[in-house]
Amino acid sequence: MALPSIKKNFAYSMLYQMLEIIVPFITAPYLSRVLGADMVGVESYTNSVQAYFLLFAALGTQSYGAREISRSRDDIKQYSKLFWEIELMSIATSAVALAAWLLLIGLSSTYRIFYLVMIPSILGSMLNITWFFNGLEKFKLTVIRNMLFRLAGVVFLFAFVREKSDVVIHVVILSLINLFSSVSLWIYIPKLTVKTPFRELKIARHFKQTLTYFIPTIATSVYTVLDKTLIGLITKSNTQNGFYEQAENVMRVANRLSYSGINAVVGVRISYLFVENKIEEIHARIENSMHYIFFMGMGCACGLSAIARKFVPLYFGPGYEGVEYLMYVLSPVSVIVGVSNCMGSHYYTPSGRRAQSSKYLIAGSCVNLVMNLCLIPYLQAIGAAIATVIAESTISLLYVRNSNNYMNLKLLIQIGWKKILSGIVMFAIVFQAGNLLKMTGIMVILVQICLGIGVYVLGLYCLRDYWTIQCIGKVLGRITGKIKC
Repeated sequence: MALPSIKKNFAYSMLYQMLEIIVPFITAPYLSRVLGADMVGVESYTNSVQAYFLLFAALGTQSYGAREISRSRDDIKQYSKLFWEIELMSIATSAVALAAWLLLIGLSSTYRIFYLVMIPSILGSMLNITWFFNGLEKFKLTVIRNMLFRLAGVVFLFAFVREKSDVVIHVVILSLINLFSSVSLWIYIPKLTVKTPFRELKIARHFKQTLTYFIPTIATSVYTVLDKTLIGLITKSNTQNGFYEQAENVMRVANRLSYSGINAVVGVRISYLFVENKIEEIHARIENSMHYIFFMGMGCACGLSAIARKFVPLYFGPGYEGVEYLMYVLSPVSVIVGVSNCMGSHYYTPSGRRAQSSKYLIAGSCVNLVMNLCLIPYLQAIGAAIATVIAESTISLLYVRNSNNYMNLKLLIQIGWKKILSGIVMFAIVFQAGNLLKMTGIMVILVQICLGIGVYVLGLYCLRDYWTIQCIGKVLGRITGKIKC
């Protein structure tokens, strides 16, 4: 099978990441005003509870399935057999998760209606076969269909969510969109696979392997989901969870720009490169990804922090003052998580070292749990944010230090120090500009953003950051080439 263009796949992936940025950017101000911080907090808390059930339903198949399909991509009979084995196992684990979810609904009273309308999300997880298409590097199919369903969700949101009591309707919309998005991909399966006799399927052999992927996923959830659960349980404040949810939504923009797109595409390709034993190319791709992660991560983190004071009241409306301080604390996470995410998707997963990476994730989860229990009672949502930064830093250091020299701290510093310095200078200038400019509303934020981009790129150029200069050269070359034509 001919290798798909990694540039095209990256473009499709980034297109979807941009949509994932634009959609919340449009809907978050609306929802924050219509639902209020307390209802946003309720939705955040109930989502965090369901996340544990969804984790068990998926059982690590998203990462494991993509890796196995990628490694067998040249043999349609083999990857067809793998598809049905892995998917049938996923259906079985999802059925168990659904049974447990129904039991929770029966036992719950306060949030029963929310849990009830979330059932389609578990069914969506059961039928989610995105991993199969990712393994074949057919990102165009998944990206376009997911984009269509996301846009449909936005239309339904503005049409049916009009007041605070419509929070349940919002949950229904999200659940159904997840289900229909998963179901829609199944129409392509007959074209991409061949028939496999049921008697030839060996489902049980994948269970142990997926557990290797499931354990780090559970560990990861401790610092991506449990913090919201603990904020709700310890503070008894839906508003604090609402602040934390909105701050995470903003920082998620930086995460998507910093690493989500490139890691999804390059990670799958590296799985294939490990099979072909192309070690030098793997090293080069990891280093290039790190340059991109630091460039985008520092730019977004410092930029969002610099405009936070003006951005939060304008974007979310009154009553969300706590989001500003959470943004300051969480801003480094886009780079820190980018590093660990890159090493996980570019080295540990493709090389079959998920068991090793699990140990580091568990260590970080333990750090996060302890810090959450110590800090949340005193600092509430800010305590959870601090715990997240400490835990993510622990994991990234362990990932890099034990990566068999596919990355090391010396190289990481060489890649990142100029971008960090330029980001700090940009933050100082843009933050001060926000205080000095006599503009109000959206104009001051637009000026800050344009100023920030200019200062950041100019700073890297003056520091002679070769990766940035190389990228600028390529962009200018394409522009001048088009003009000549």
